[in-house]
Amino acid sequence: MTGFRLDVMRDLADQLTRFAPSARLAEQAGKVAALRADVDPERVYPYQFVVWRITGFRPEDRPRLILPGADLAADLVYLERLLCSSLPELPGEQPEEVLTLGELGTRLGVSTRTLRRWQTLGLVGSPVVVEGKRRLLFRWSEVERFVARNAARVERGARFERMEASERDSILERVRAFANEGFGLLQASRRAAREFGRAVETVRALVKNHDRTSPRAALYPARTGPFDRLTKWDIYSSYRRGQSVENIAKSHQRSRNSVYRVIHEVRAQRLAELNIDLISSPAFEDATLESEILGQMPNEADYESRRSAMRAPRDVPAELASLYLVPLLEKDQEQHLFRQMNFLKCQASRLRDSFCTTDIDGARVVEPAKVKISTLDEIDSLLKQATRIRDLLINANMRLVVNIAKKHTAPGDSLFEVISDGNVSLMKAVEKFDYTRGFKFSTYASWAIMKNFSRSLPDEKVRRDRFLTGQEEIFDLRADLRSNESDLLSQQARATESVHGLLEQLDPRERAIIRLRAGLESDMPRGLTLAEIGNRFGITKERVRQLHARSMRKLRTLAQDQHVDAP
Repeated sequence: MTGFRLDVMRDLADQLTRFAPSARLAEQAGKVAALRADVDPERVYPYQFVVWRITGFRPEDRPRLILPGADLAADLVYLERLLCSSLPELPGEQPEEVLTLGELGTRLGVSTRTLRRWQTLGLVGSPVVVEGKRRLLFRWSEVERFVARNAARVERGARFERMEASERDSILERVRAFANEGFGLLQASRRAAREFGRAVETVRALVKNHDRTSPRAALYPARTGPFDRLTKWDIYSSYRRGQSVENIAKSHQRSRNSVYRVIHEVRAQRLAELNIDLISSPAFEDATLESEILGQMPNEADYESRRSAMRAPRDVPAELASLYLVPLLEKDQEQHLFRQMNFLKCQASRLRDSFCTTDIDGARVVEPAKVKISTLDEIDSLLKQATRIRDLLINANMRLVVNIAKKHTAPGDSLFEVISDGNVSLMKAVEKFDYTRGFKFSTYASWAIMKNFSRSLPDEKVRRDRFLTGQEEIFDLRADLRSNESDLLSQQARATESVHGLLEQLDPRERAIIRLRAGLESDMPRGLTLAEIGNRFGITKERVRQLHARSMRKLRTLAQDQHVDAP
């Protein structure tokens, strides 16, 4: 069985051809052919669904395995050929009348779809090979036995073919009323079947035939084709808010599988756009060190005992009491946690690369055929573990922020505002700290926090002094720096003309992004955000940021080559 593309389909074919009896083998060959006709090469299909369509049983293994439609279609062709090769040849002489599927439908006055449905109820047909082609033949004796056991069913099926036009119109109008009330096709068919004394499948087939022949007046218009970007994000947001997949599928009039595909596609796109910032290490390439990296940190039992015994000092404000419930980390414990956090991020990044490629602009693009639900779940799990470790490192060092903030707080300053500013620096320091150099984290964090304070606190003081009264002497002592207004306007006009000349040398999309971002359009009171520009062009915010950065680099290069001074 070397003709299969998918290993799981090769294993399934081996089980079917080796263990299934002849009659069961023929039935499964027909189901393979029906499934092959429904497979779309552009879509993906769950493995359990494929097995259920062929065998009638849903396996418990491989619950998250997804098969690409193109490979599945090719393997189904090969599988059908294998199954049909095992069918018996047609006997030379028939002792009784034998009818094909179409001939039997004409004899009983029912459709072939009804006959296929009756096969699940006991109508026996014999798959045979005639001149190299598979045929389904029915012995009349077997048909008579089925008719005798199901006389009412057969009579009702034949009566459906002779249904009066007035009854059909009444059923369709009733189903239309149910559809307007929000009922799905199956629910509406069940209600109408009870009211008119018809089978559910009869009503359902009537509605589908009406919708197929009269698409403009369809009761349940076919909702096919790809979702647009906004609809995909709406489906994903509804799912994240806890709405069930069944309700989402009903509201969008799509199948549950379609909704699941959209959810997984958006999950993959979000992960592709996520910036996983990490500090790499050669140890991450050594598989023998994985258990050591992911193991417990040194002296963890002692750390947990100290943590349970921590109590906040009495003189500490209530807002800061929680900071004193987390003990400080030792140097080897910090090293272990930083290495573990970055290793988890590295593993997540590698898994993401398994279904992403990079385009010419450096942006990651998702390949839907390579996306697996198990991979997405594993990436989310790895990132959640890394986040828990990051939070532990932040909480263990927040007292350092308080100590530094107290030294940099001047009279009139708000201590809690300074601490809040320092916490932001601490979070950035945890992400940027290179643990491979062997330094203690508190040394790096103290430097990062103080550097931020030296930059942010003077700026805040200047902004606050602008609103203080009694500072008129400041304005009296300032030098007169006023200049000629006409000269400034002419310089501004020349600079603006130069900028417009540079913009004309860019591509149309790059030029449009620069103008929208800078608010250069005449009808724009302000520049647009990255998200607003992305909505105009139908691309993501991250993609807009990349195009804007690339366009600015081109502008700077052109300005340098042409000796143009930008305003």
